Amino acid sequence: MLMTGAQAIVASLIKEGVDTVFGYPGGTNLPLFDALNDSTIHHVLTVHEQGAAHAADGYARASGQVGVCLATSGPGATNLVTGLATAFMDSVPVVAITGQVQTNLIGRDAFQEIDITGITMPITKHNFLVKDIKKLPEIMWRAFDIARSGRPGPVLVDVPRDLQSNTYDFTDIESMYSRSTLVRQSPDLPARIVKAAAAISAAKRPVIIAGGGCISANAGEALTKFAECCNLPVVTTLMGIGAFPGGHGNLLGMTGLHGLKAANHAVHDADVLIVTGSRFNDRVTGDRASYAAGKTIIHIDIDPAEVHKNVDAAVPLVGEMNMILGELLQAVRPGDLSAWWATIRQTQAESKTVIPEDVLTAPLVMSELNRQTDGQDVIYVTDVGQHQMWAAQYLEVKSPRGFLTSGGLGAMGFGLPAALGAQLAIPNKRVVHIVGDGGLKMTGCELYTVAVEKQPIISVVINNYSLGMVRQLQHCFYGKRYANSLLPHAMDFKAFASAFNIPATVTNSLAEFSEAFAAAWQRQGPGLIVANIATDDLVTPMIAPGGSMDEYVNMD
Repeated sequence: MLMTGAQAIVASLIKEGVDTVFGYPGGTNLPLFDALNDSTIHHVLTVHEQGAAHAADGYARASGQVGVCLATSGPGATNLVTGLATAFMDSVPVVAITGQVQTNLIGRDAFQEIDITGITMPITKHNFLVKDIKKLPEIMWRAFDIARSGRPGPVLVDVPRDLQSNTYDFTDIESMYSRSTLVRQSPDLPARIVKAAAAISAAKRPVIIAGGGCISANAGEALTKFAECCNLPVVTTLMGIGAFPGGHGNLLGMTGLHGLKAANHAVHDADVLIVTGSRFNDRVTGDRASYAAGKTIIHIDIDPAEVHKNVDAAVPLVGEMNMILGELLQAVRPGDLSAWWATIRQTQAESKTVIPEDVLTAPLVMSELNRQTDGQDVIYVTDVGQHQMWAAQYLEVKSPRGFLTSGGLGAMGFGLPAALGAQLAIPNKRVVHIVGDGGLKMTGCELYTVAVEKQPIISVVINNYSLGMVRQLQHCFYGKRYANSLLPHAMDFKAFASAFNIPATVTNSLAEFSEAFAAAWQRQGPGLIVANIATDDLVTPMIAPGGSMDEYVNMD
């Protein structure tokens, strides 16, 4: 069929089941936008290309499908970089399609020419500069296949403007979509599963660590069944929140730098760790030598490159997680863990935090969100900073893909555009966006996009008049010298939201916040609630940098 390169790209997107893309037009991608105009694909015009990348990321995290973002060449393409790096660090399937100057100008420093494939090589699974129009369908198929297969991640496709405008008789688009991808696994996987099952059966102090890979693999149900049948305690990484149901009796909470003490002590004292889809990030392990000492580590992951990278595994299990957990369940013979559970329950009791209600705090806000959304279909999307850690500690996330956050890169400004992508991906669930006053200033103009798209996102601004996490680090490690972390000039967030015709409320107490959130939940459109808290509130506990899982920072 005779069509332009741009039409071939759109046809490929439709074959991939894409119904929504996020982007921004410019000179070198106008042929693609013109072709989109004749399609059924919904294009969401964001305020900034970074917003498009984060929105595609949020769409992918919430749906499990590949998110798509578009940008023109030069600054449009470079504005995608932070979003692509975020997706790369957190293993999120995103395809970015960028325009490029026409082929006879490449390498001549043309207007808005940039080597975006060179720039993004370290932060994508793969990228393509299309040089031959007839290869466009093949490249589009490969881009999506690479993005979602194995360990997911972002892929960039850079298409010169003339290849978008030129025509070609594309007869092979259909054939691109009849292929299948094989999942790599350890050649001796059955023997390794037997070995892992024997270690788990003999363990006196086993712990499951649920990482983000468990969610990517859609293995939450299998993980829950395995933990329940073997009566195993479960902790999650930041990226693994939601892999195991919040509020479940076997869940000890998040582990790591700001993990709950019961979770961290269980990991520290464990004799066997069953790690599902975690790369042993430094914020999870602290000192890696003490972290692994005296433990048998069973590492389940789809990516062989992650095995032994940060922490050596006694039994690496590389392959499809649902299958591996199912095989382990059949092979494990659960032992008596009553003494281990008694120790854990004692630690939980001793470290339980009572949240006072006489002054508004972030933990109190999170507890109120739990109360008001209990039994509701909700997706929490956070920005990055203190509010992110409070949300991770106190929110009860009941299902996978119910807690979206920038973990590996820790990109401030992620939250709002990612919330937009998540809400468009899963319209039957309500998205609650939690952000600090610093993060909202970075990408807050995407409230305009939220308003244009009429998406019912509730933004909760934890306002402490500071860059809270930076201030906390200065408090603990820089002698309380708060250099450029205090924001004494108060921003009128209510007026800011009103510029986009979004209702907003400022709250200073639990009663005010409770009333404001209940009203926002009842409205069909977007809303914003400011929760004013004290500047000197700190996230506790906090593991000492480079220390073991039972060494905590003195917050005085």
